[in-house]
Amino acid sequence: MLADLKPTSTVESFWQWRAHRICYWQAGPGDTDEAPVVLLHGFGGCVGHWRKNIGELATGRRVYALDWLGFGASDKPDVRYSIDLWQEQLIDFCEQVVGTPAVLVGNSIGALVALSTTAHRPERVAATALLNCAGGLTHRPEELPLLVRPIMGAMQVVLRIPGLAERFFDYARSKHNIRNTLRQVYGNGEAVSDELVEMLYRPSTDPGAAKVFVSVLTAEAGPTPEELLPLVRTPLLILWGEKDPWTPIARGRTFSDYAPQARFVALPGLGHCPHDEDALRVNAILKEWLASIDSGALRGE
Repeated sequence: MLADLKPTSTVESFWQWRAHRICYWQAGPGDTDEAPVVLLHGFGGCVGHWRKNIGELATGRRVYALDWLGFGASDKPDVRYSIDLWQEQLIDFCEQVVGTPAVLVGNSIGALVALSTTAHRPERVAATALLNCAGGLTHRPEELPLLVRPIMGAMQVVLRIPGLAERFFDYARSKHNIRNTLRQVYGNGEAVSDELVEMLYRPSTDPGAAKVFVSVLTAEAGPTPEELLPLVRTPLLILWGEKDPWTPIARGRTFSDYAPQARFVALPGLGHCPHDEDALRVNAILKEWLASIDSGALRGE
């Protein structure tokens, strides 16, 4: 069970959102003046992807990890998935559960949703940290290498054919393929454990998981980070694993051109999910940054 992976100080809860059951984890003291933190996973992930971070970050503050609709232990309805949908989920979660402006910490797609929320609903956000931020919900053809574009185009056709899409999903979600994918995108191969593979595999067996997979991979890409970053006025931390093959660090290094207040930190040896690959290093950076926010240093106070 995924709940077995959470730290002993962390509580698993469920929240009703638009008639759907949403899973989240919570840790830390209930009454504190420090801004709460909301941890946001990427595509195919779940709250458990933050199991190495939530307890450590919850020293003196509330910390939440949220399962997106369609992933983890949350419901998997047959709806149109998009950055906008998850942004609405996050805004409502911050209003109804967190109850006060929060620090958003997202990885990959979770980072893009956090960035979009920060840009469009700044009153709900105290600060934002992006970990290997995705460039879109799906790849834009013009951003792909020329040799890869026909392959991705063919996959989009396959995913729209009933029967073939489900077979492709069954192939992609096998434990063997999950492990191989992780080994490709994790710079720290030692972090690809049996526990991690099982944690990502289990939600894929839920009813509706195949339709979520197809819906996401055939969705519109949504906004780019470059469109959103100029709208951000709150403190912004950008962490990037240098060995990420999915979202190359060269793109991440340009983010400060669009948001001058951003602090950029390269993470040598790490890949697409640095918070899981080297939690000790990433937790230390996040805790130092959070302390700066609490002191008002990043707000110029």
